[in-house]
Amino acid sequence: MKRAIFAGLFLGAVAVAGCAGQAGGPRAADAAADAAHAAEMTADVGKPLMTWDDLLSRPKPMPDATVRYGADALQVVDVWKPAGPGPHPAVVMIHGGCWQTGIAERDIMNWIAGDLRSHGVGVWNIEYRGVDRGGGYPGTYLDVGAAADLFALRGREYGFKTGAPVVVIGHSAGGHLTLWLARRWGLAKGDALRGDKPLKVDLAISQGGLPDLRAQTTLPDHGCGADAAVQMARGEFARTSPTEMPKGRARELQFNNARDSIAPPSFGAAYGAEMVTTAGEGHAELIAPDTISWGKQRAVILKAFGLKDAKK
Repeated sequence: MKRAIFAGLFLGAVAVAGCAGQAGGPRAADAAADAAHAAEMTADVGKPLMTWDDLLSRPKPMPDATVRYGADALQVVDVWKPAGPGPHPAVVMIHGGCWQTGIAERDIMNWIAGDLRSHGVGVWNIEYRGVDRGGGYPGTYLDVGAAADLFALRGREYGFKTGAPVVVIGHSAGGHLTLWLARRWGLAKGDALRGDKPLKVDLAISQGGLPDLRAQTTLPDHGCGADAAVQMARGEFARTSPTEMPKGRARELQFNNARDSIAPPSFGAAYGAEMVTTAGEGHAELIAPDTISWGKQRAVILKAFGLKDAKK
């Protein structure tokens, strides 16, 4: 069922890619970024983009354990532990799916989680309630915050290093939530979304993220539509949209592929944080372990932890 939903999302996004390009992405990013994106979109046209079925039809690696952080069936975290006694460095991971559980759950990240595990990096892969399962504002934020904070509290039980550097990585809508986590520390003390001891993020990696909720609410023809973003903000943009939150202590790094019609480079340019673009690849390639763009992300993660890519 979800595979069919993904296929529809992919085709819909391709159909509206021209519209997104003309609009220049959220907040109409500078014309130079749009021109570069247009040129990249026409490059490598002979190379087919990866489809969701290309990824989801592969044998799926599985986690080592699942940890509960709440009573709801979706309030869980999958733990991916590398071989050996540890302690191991680990990333906090957040899946996308247009903020909707019916589109994607945490297992869409299993392939890159398994790849990181094989490179000696643990993964704390967060599940959360989407807007269609009791989430949105404030539920999704409370879930993600609680699950991330639990990494600092219980990560050591699973053989993980939980001190600096703390690395968070998220794809698509999960990219929004990753950047939100990075800036969450700046929310007012006493704010329920901030929590008592918010996780201190050192590196936030957005994989084709959608950081500007206000802009997203004005894009009904986008592959994710506008309604989920409306439910994620409920007018509280200063507390939910990274674009309108004070920049935190974390380094923010965006990966926006040149042929990504869900989150084109113009979206990243509009946000303004450091961005890496890969020609010839799209949205699905960002979370597939054998692609150029994932190889770049993995290299950044390994470097952050002082590890070498022993598999090369």
